[in-house]
Amino acid sequence: MDLSALTKPTRTSLPATVARIALGVALVGAGVSHLTVAREEFQAQVPDWFPVDEDVTVLASGVVEIVLGGSLVVLSRWKVAVGLVAAAFFVVIFPGNVAQWLEGKDGFGLDTDAKRFGRLFFQPVLVAWALWSTGALRALRRARD
Repeated sequence: MDLSALTKPTRTSLPATVARIALGVALVGAGVSHLTVAREEFQAQVPDWFPVDEDVTVLASGVVEIVLGGSLVVLSRWKVAVGLVAAAFFVVIFPGNVAQWLEGKDGFGLDTDAKRFGRLFFQPVLVAWALWSTGALRALRRARD
């Protein structure tokens, strides 16, 4: 695998660029809400088994989302690397969504098992969005060849 392909500047289409910026803005918004108005709602997604205080977890993940979102918007030269990190972040926080479903915790209008289960299918969309909109998917393919 040629990892240098992951650091080369990658051109993306206008739709991908718009999608990258939209994802970045959404992440900044979500991160700010972690720190402010939706702090308690996000605490519902912290698994009971997670060894860090749920408020600290929510605050830290909010900061990470703000940094990732801002990076998606302004660090276009590094968009492939940022896209890989964002996709990894979405994978890392997925257990919180699973825990919310398994533990039956309400949050963000997810007040039934069916709604909480349905939410699980959105996370792969976020991973794909991060990889596609940043050109990371194409860079990974080039690195493999």
